[in-house]
Amino acid sequence: MDRGDNYDDKEGYYAHRVGDVLAERYKVLGSFGKGVFSTVVRCAVLGAAEGEPAEVAVKVQRNNEMMRRAGEKEIAILERLRNADPENRKHCIRLVGRFDHEAPPAPADHLCMVFEALHQNLRSAVKQFGHKRGIQIDAVRAYSRQLFTALRHMEKLGIVHADLKPDNIVVNEKYNLLKVCDFGSAVEADDQELTPYMVSRFYRAPEIMMGLHFSCPIDAWAAAVSLFELYTGRIMFMGNSNNSMLKLIQEVKGKMPHKLIRKGIFAELHFDPDYDFLYKERDRVIRLVKFEQRAIPGHDLRSLLSQGAKLSEAEARKVVMLADFLDKALTLDPAKRLKPAEALKHPFCDLNRK
Repeated sequence: MDRGDNYDDKEGYYAHRVGDVLAERYKVLGSFGKGVFSTVVRCAVLGAAEGEPAEVAVKVQRNNEMMRRAGEKEIAILERLRNADPENRKHCIRLVGRFDHEAPPAPADHLCMVFEALHQNLRSAVKQFGHKRGIQIDAVRAYSRQLFTALRHMEKLGIVHADLKPDNIVVNEKYNLLKVCDFGSAVEADDQELTPYMVSRFYRAPEIMMGLHFSCPIDAWAAAVSLFELYTGRIMFMGNSNNSMLKLIQEVKGKMPHKLIRKGIFAELHFDPDYDFLYKERDRVIRLVKFEQRAIPGHDLRSLLSQGAKLSEAEARKVVMLADFLDKALTLDPAKRLKPAEALKHPFCDLNRK
């Protein structure tokens, strides 16, 4: 390969060109996209042996020391997930290799991860097939089973994904196989720093915003919010800040338990000493408004899911199951939230239930 054809941009991203060959084996066909840590490119495998995939996705980390360390941490987590799943049945993206790639200006050294290539992420699948109206409930059921199978696998290994959302869930070309991907933000369940901005905001569990100890239940929350989005085509909680997120969540789920408010290190930003929620109205000046709250949530999950649509009897039955499933997976107290093993036994995830 002529290295003169292969450059980094000024932020240390690998600036790919179609036709570039990486590690003398992976020919770049196009881009899957760019994240904070990396660029992901779609590649043909040159000289692929029988049984080997013809295409892979190569994640090229940005060229700096911090990104390399983040990449090494991600690889360690991916290897644990893979080694504990020899039959490849746990619905976590599979790491198939790694290499270093040098690109001018020298000495640009990118850590690269090679993954099985899947077709599309769920964000773009919903845009394509269910924009503003979501996808069929039977597909949501099948995906929920696969998604919570991945969460159970991660929980058993003490791994928290910490950035679960439709963008980080990929499906194959037949749309019948789902995998959780992008473990770039993943942490060990017992290795955590309390930050109120972990996880993309719309998918952020209340315990993160409150400054409570968090663990695997934050992934169950994000998974449930993602499933709501798959079925309805709408983002469930579209807050513009942690404060407005907490307001929207409590409108559906009722008041935050006092115990969580007492323990949360960021709780005083959102609640007064009497445990009343303080909504920061964002007009020209920020005003603190005591949020009058009904003890009973104002937005019933079932009506949020159906939005007044006329449903067949069979679909209405499944919507009732989905509402119950989401209600349990969105329990405000993470200790009482639906666990992956329990989720898999729920009627909504039990595909034999009609």
